[in-house]
Amino acid sequence: MKYGSSTEPKVVYPTYGVHNPPRFSPCECSDCLYSRGPGEPSDPLYPLYWSAKWTMYRVFNNYADHSPPYDGKPPSPLKDGVDYQTSYGATYYDSTWRGPNGEEGAMMEHYEEWSLPIFPIDNHFTSSFISLGDAAYFLTYDKDRPKGIPPICLFSDLNHPPCRDFIKHLPYSPGDSQRLGARVQGYSFWTNPAPDKPPIQTGASPDRTADRAILFGYAFKSVWEPDAVDKSAAPYRHPHSFYFSGYPPTPPNAPIVSQNYTEFAMIRPDPAETWDLVAKFSGGKEIPSACNLFGSQSAALENQAPTWAGKNLQGGEVR
Repeated sequence: MKYGSSTEPKVVYPTYGVHNPPRFSPCECSDCLYSRGPGEPSDPLYPLYWSAKWTMYRVFNNYADHSPPYDGKPPSPLKDGVDYQTSYGATYYDSTWRGPNGEEGAMMEHYEEWSLPIFPIDNHFTSSFISLGDAAYFLTYDKDRPKGIPPICLFSDLNHPPCRDFIKHLPYSPGDSQRLGARVQGYSFWTNPAPDKPPIQTGASPDRTADRAILFGYAFKSVWEPDAVDKSAAPYRHPHSFYFSGYPPTPPNAPIVSQNYTEFAMIRPDPAETWDLVAKFSGGKEIPSACNLFGSQSAALENQAPTWAGKNLQGGEVR
């Protein structure tokens, strides 16, 4: 996929090469790429387009001794409702989508009843993130929209869908892979608490939440499998889970989060149910106003809590 614009972006969150160019993140090397060593598996590749459902686990107790990836729900002795919360959502992806102004690539992540818990706010509401080319939008719904949050806002003007080969921007973790008996290929790192320093650790274990680091991890199944819908497609390694750090204090109390795929298939998303929602929710406005989803920046700083706001939290715009 091709991204970029003629104007300098104003709202950029570091994603280490996955959702925006490497120059916006403190990677170990300038291109945010990781080479694979001898004996390590080749990199999986997303299909051109797909639709998926997943279960999200927000783990808030005893997480340090139970690092992801998880093979389904978090392992025993963690208990649902006591140590973690379960919610649901879906993701839609189309690398072939083209917008009217040359935008390339679209993705929607929909969180049902419980939103993505990376912001210092109560996440008990339905939400969606939709990326069209470089622009990423945050949508909320009439049924449970929190007071003060608009139906749609601009999350970032440089936060594109992951490229099909995005996993090249994450280091391979033998520990993550072996935690599930090598049934998955795990890739993860912990960011450095110092905003301008490279990641401090490969692999989800040991847990670094107490050090104010942030986990970013992804696992694919190790076995090449046929698609559940497109029987003519060549077998491929299906995504297994996306695991990461949420915002640890209350709310939303999400030190560790894992989105485990329960359905994944090469189904091209329906624009009416996905990308077209941006225009519908915008009500004719060309560009919605910018979001303030990270809430009270001063409160987050006072708590010294890690947040995906990264440099934006510390100093406004990232240039």
